[in-house]
Amino acid sequence: MEEIRFCPVHGFYRGEFCECGKRGELILEKERVERLGRFISGILRHFPDRFGLRMDENGWVDFESLVRVVRRKFKWANRWLIKALIYSDSKGRYEFKDGKIRAKYGHSVEVELNDYPTAEEDTLYYGTSEEEAQRILEVGIKPVNQTFVHLSTTIEKSEEVARLRTDDPIILEIDAKRAREDGIRIVKANEFIALAKEIPPKYIKRMIRL
Repeated sequence: MEEIRFCPVHGFYRGEFCECGKRGELILEKERVERLGRFISGILRHFPDRFGLRMDENGWVDFESLVRVVRRKFKWANRWLIKALIYSDSKGRYEFKDGKIRAKYGHSVEVELNDYPTAEEDTLYYGTSEEEAQRILEVGIKPVNQTFVHLSTTIEKSEEVARLRTDDPIILEIDAKRAREDGIRIVKANEFIALAKEIPPKYIKRMIRL
């Protein structure tokens, strides 16, 4: 986890130096970034009800209500620091708009995300282990502890995900174009992540060994 700093030209960023080479003002040190990030992502992905937050079907909650919840947990946190966490996140975990905030992916609560754009890629990828790949070829890709299956838009990103679980990843190539034509809804969460309720095995084109 990297610290968050502020550059007067480019705004919030993570790490020691901004893209322009300047060493901006320290906003949040690493330990606080991790604690705050875990808490906010937990609320927005898994347990909004535990803190009395109302979430709509597209995952949105009221930002000011979230700020109040966060401040009860972390007295040092304010809306400016929460926005710093959101805007500096390079993985596109969050979205902030019209006074509301949501997690872009990773939900275990029931959400529909009906306002997401359709993923237009003809091919998507899913990184896994060889043992799991054999099972998926039989039953398809189903979510585990999450509402949606997370697919990658590139082989490289699917490999990154797979290497978190195995040293010998297998990449499954998904015929996303055919799946969409057959009525399977696949939406785009961000540049590298697409979401679907499940992917039946007939849409897995091939298994790639790295």
